[in-house]
Amino acid sequence: MTSRFVRAAAAGAALAVSATAFAACSSEPETTPDDVITIFAPQDAGQEQNLDENAFTKLLEEKFDVDLQFETTTWDGAAAGEKRQISLASGDYPDAYMLIPWIDQFSSDELVKLGGQGVLMPLDDLIGEDTPNITAAFEKEPGFKELATSPDGKIWGMPTWNDCFHCSYPSKLWMNSDWLDTLGLEQPTTPEELRAVLEAFKTQDPNGNGAADEIPLSATGGGSLLSYLMNPFVYTPEMGAEGTIPATLGVVGGEVVMQPTRDEWREGISYAASLYADGLIDEAAFTQNGEALIAKGNSAEGVIVGSAALMHPWFVSDDNEDGRYTQYNAVPPLTGPNGSDATYTGGAAGASPGATFVITNRSSEAKQKKLMQIVDFMISYDGHLQGEFGVEGVNWVRPEAGDVALDETLEPNFKVVALPAGEGLNNSWGPIAQFFTDEEFRNSQVTATDVDTPEGYERRLFEATELYAGHESDELFPYWEASVTGETATELATIQTNVESFVVQAAAEFVSGVRDIESDEDWAEFQQNLTDLGAERYVQIYQEAWDASK
Repeated sequence: MTSRFVRAAAAGAALAVSATAFAACSSEPETTPDDVITIFAPQDAGQEQNLDENAFTKLLEEKFDVDLQFETTTWDGAAAGEKRQISLASGDYPDAYMLIPWIDQFSSDELVKLGGQGVLMPLDDLIGEDTPNITAAFEKEPGFKELATSPDGKIWGMPTWNDCFHCSYPSKLWMNSDWLDTLGLEQPTTPEELRAVLEAFKTQDPNGNGAADEIPLSATGGGSLLSYLMNPFVYTPEMGAEGTIPATLGVVGGEVVMQPTRDEWREGISYAASLYADGLIDEAAFTQNGEALIAKGNSAEGVIVGSAALMHPWFVSDDNEDGRYTQYNAVPPLTGPNGSDATYTGGAAGASPGATFVITNRSSEAKQKKLMQIVDFMISYDGHLQGEFGVEGVNWVRPEAGDVALDETLEPNFKVVALPAGEGLNNSWGPIAQFFTDEEFRNSQVTATDVDTPEGYERRLFEATELYAGHESDELFPYWEASVTGETATELATIQTNVESFVVQAAAEFVSGVRDIESDEDWAEFQQNLTDLGAERYVQIYQEAWDASK
């Protein structure tokens, strides 16, 4: 993943660190005996995961002769992040934090601040002969060590390295091919062809029930939807209301620019707004959650969703008797005035500067060594399999003759066993243990060759993503190369959150007609709003940081 790392998402790289979160940093926390290690971690209680009673926890306790005790949080990002900050501020924090990057993790700026205050222990001297798997991983993927190294040159924590090919191109469009066949249509290749297909979905009764119940195009949150629709006009990464990445920024002529200030961005929004005005986009596309979309995808009234903009087609389950699970196929990037760009993140789900694992000053030297050995074990091949997936023979098995790896050029190495929902979940730590999933590990997993079966789902995603590979944009801004720390990082975090969150809101308002994208007055007001929120300073900070990195 070394070549992909340079495009990896740096979620949280510029997040502010609340001063109140570390109010207790100057006091020495109480500790526990060397054979008792306390860990703060997210726990999927909704799926009956219990880290204290977990099979992998018990395996680690026996293997390393320790008693692991957990302070847990939920898989809800906002709640998990808040509880972590409260934990730190209390002064009674644990020996270590083990997090999941797409839920919550320590940002680069947090690591430097907490390390400088003595709350976090540096890992540099703990990585060596006693951690052969970490050392080997750093050598195999130099980008992994680069990712682990903070802006001050020290390693204050371990990040997650997850080489997820299908995650690298999140803004996909999944369209019902049966509907296309019924109406005698081909997959669209341009924005106007997409409009024609969506109009046919709306007006020509492709599900054949005689009712005008078809939803031509749906989504959740609008991020993937706008990214897919606007890339033919102007490069548009997925925008998120959290503002954790500078999704509004691009590069034009070697200069950092704010994409929403450009006429091309206005043209893209205008196109999306016209689709919405014609009833071709689900009215709930910007507001509904996943459960609402799943309810539509699995409607008991029949197939009603013509297409959905998502990373993968999770909105349709495999147990519908009409076989709708197999009907949705990915549509390649559309070609427009800006070409056929696709949003590329390099596997943002798990390649973010910062750390998911840190050791605090509550941990004695003996505990520090033990914790590093535990992480090192989770990076080993068998440790990874047991930590992420569970018990051999129950949750995963070795390959058999005839098994085929996801990447058919690789030798198959393991096969995950599909179990009933919830069963076997408490046998593993899941993504907490996913420290080093390189391309070879992930793609050597045995996957069924029939992509229309649940067992072939990962291959379905792999093959679909190949349609988007190679469509990276020349306008992509490599913000992960722009290191911003100290007071400037705190300033940037506030501006970034305000600007990014506002653009998400304003884009949805333009598309839905709350704001009129065709009105010069509304457009001018939008530009003034950006200025008032500090957009010019936002661009300046990133430009200066990027220039300094060259």
